[in-house]
Amino acid sequence: MWSDNQKRMEKWRVQSPETQGFHAVIVPGKNECRVARVYRLNLRKGESFRLESGEFEMHPVLISGMASLSGCGALERKMKKFDSFYIPTNTAVDITADDTCTFYIGAAPYDGIGSASFRAFVPDLPVGNIHQIHGEGMGRREVMFTLDPATPASRLICGLTWSANGAWTSWPPHQHEKDLEEVYCYFDMPEPKFGFHISYLTSGATMDCVAHPVQSGTMVEAPYGYHPTVSSPGTINAYLWILASFSPGQRRYDLAKLDPKYEGIK
Repeated sequence: MWSDNQKRMEKWRVQSPETQGFHAVIVPGKNECRVARVYRLNLRKGESFRLESGEFEMHPVLISGMASLSGCGALERKMKKFDSFYIPTNTAVDITADDTCTFYIGAAPYDGIGSASFRAFVPDLPVGNIHQIHGEGMGRREVMFTLDPATPASRLICGLTWSANGAWTSWPPHQHEKDLEEVYCYFDMPEPKFGFHISYLTSGATMDCVAHPVQSGTMVEAPYGYHPTVSSPGTINAYLWILASFSPGQRRYDLAKLDPKYEGIK
């Protein structure tokens, strides 16, 4: 019998649109997250779009293709895959697709902290503050921050994660529901590749979980509870994770609480 918890968590998975234009995928009121927002922007080669942050801070990450930015002096530059930028409230940026491109865009309330900035993706960056290796054994994964805690912002911390082939990420399972919400935004996992994003609410309650199937374009919110992921053989789970804190003081990366039932299992 499908429990009330499972019915609730089943709604946390959304397949984001591939059609052209700007799409609100995860937004408060429509989804369960209260502060985290995620948008998707799809542009054909030669098309332009004016991104306006309004009352929010925004963090767009170029997931595929190439693009050019204009209209905001600090961001006049070309973008390649996995480059990203940050804009505070009431800022507009013109985005032109130099090739067919897709952006995933995190957003959250703005509290006066953070100014326009750009981060180029450097795949061979030495392991350190931005490029990190987390976990051990079948839970080992690579992380690259796109908006790290040391870069001024009001609520958002964001990064890219890649699992090993057919392996787990976010293991041991963790939750941070008192301080932050999270959305996992999957990419580079075209059919027949797939993985599972697992949601459960209380320690060890894996028999009351939901296993969300994920592929390119899938987005899964984590407003509460634990959320490990696993990829199928031949698949690398690849996703942009967007953390949004409930206040600037809670904008920290060290607030995750491991599920004690699985802590130490590698």
